[in-house]
Amino acid sequence: MKTIDQFNFKNKKALIRVDFNVPLDENFEITDTSRIDATIPTIKKVLKDGGSVILMSHLGRPKSGPEDKFSLKHLLKYLSSALKLEVQFANDCIGEEAKQKAVNLKNGEVLLLENLRFYKEETAGDEDFSKKLASLADAYINDAFGTAHRAHASTAIIAKYFPENKMFGYIMNDEISNINKVMVDPWRPFTTILGGAKVSGKVEVITNLLDKVDNLIIGGGMMFTFIKALGGNIGNSLVEESLFALAVDTINFAKDENVNLYLPTDAVIADGFSNDAKIAVSSSYDIPDGWMGLDIGPETVKKYISIIEDSTTILWNGPMGVFEMSNFENGTREIALAVAKATKKGAYSLIGGGDSVAAINKYNLKNKVSYISTGGGAMLEYIEGKILPGIQAIEE
Repeated sequence: MKTIDQFNFKNKKALIRVDFNVPLDENFEITDTSRIDATIPTIKKVLKDGGSVILMSHLGRPKSGPEDKFSLKHLLKYLSSALKLEVQFANDCIGEEAKQKAVNLKNGEVLLLENLRFYKEETAGDEDFSKKLASLADAYINDAFGTAHRAHASTAIIAKYFPENKMFGYIMNDEISNINKVMVDPWRPFTTILGGAKVSGKVEVITNLLDKVDNLIIGGGMMFTFIKALGGNIGNSLVEESLFALAVDTINFAKDENVNLYLPTDAVIADGFSNDAKIAVSSSYDIPDGWMGLDIGPETVKKYISIIEDSTTILWNGPMGVFEMSNFENGTREIALAVAKATKKGAYSLIGGGDSVAAINKYNLKNKVSYISTGGGAMLEYIEGKILPGIQAIEE
């Protein structure tokens, strides 16, 4: 793969597509800076070579044109602090101000463009929009793995205007290398833990993993589609009835591939979707009417911990329950701790997906796992075996 280490940026302007889609509170303060922090080494490499940097990103999902709450100007203070220099800002990404500030940018300086998604042309993959962005710089770096699965103007289309000077930044390079550690030649036993609300978002992931893993652990709301498909009573738990046949096929395919597929045997249940609801522990196959499963139960936690701690490759995507509520966070917390313990013993662990990453951060385990992916959707599509437009555009 062509990376920035193979390029000298002296006297060059580098246009870097970053993923600064960070969470902001009501005062526009960043509540999780990890996506910005991850890009700093790539930016510093360009500056160290004697070049200048133009940063472009999206933030949120603005519906029609500029909205103050989605302005990248809210990130300036933190970004300047992280880079230890005053980052310049353009109130547009392709207008006259952006052009002039790009032209006047000196070596060692950084310019941040306004939110790309203030233009519908960004998500539409518009050629003319891409060309205008490309005209601002001499080289293009894609370091936004979180958007690599989108054929957007700034991630896929723009690369054609830099036939010789297009490359991956450190994040993209690390993401691909670390996912390949899991998918290409994993240490065994290899355990995948899948959670979250629905099976529908994970169908192709499961299909592509079943001939690679030794153990597939299922948790979260998605478990009830499998359990109901097997004839269990799940009360008012979340379920996708249209996927019953697929769930049964998956279980049978796992048997054919000699994969151990584990479903929770018990669940923490509640009589409402609230932290204040009445709670109990029940067989996950016999939940009373009017009650719903909101976490995996203690028997399941114990079983899952033993499997994880005996694994040498671990892929985790999706929480085990509604971990945002304290009464239903035990399963997710214990699985996170087990992954960290296995990693300490020498296992390789890859964490991906917004909620799994949030859980790792919530329990202060960021430095106790091998790698945390910055792109949940992109990571899942890469694992599904799909060609990601943002990667293909650089490799072509």
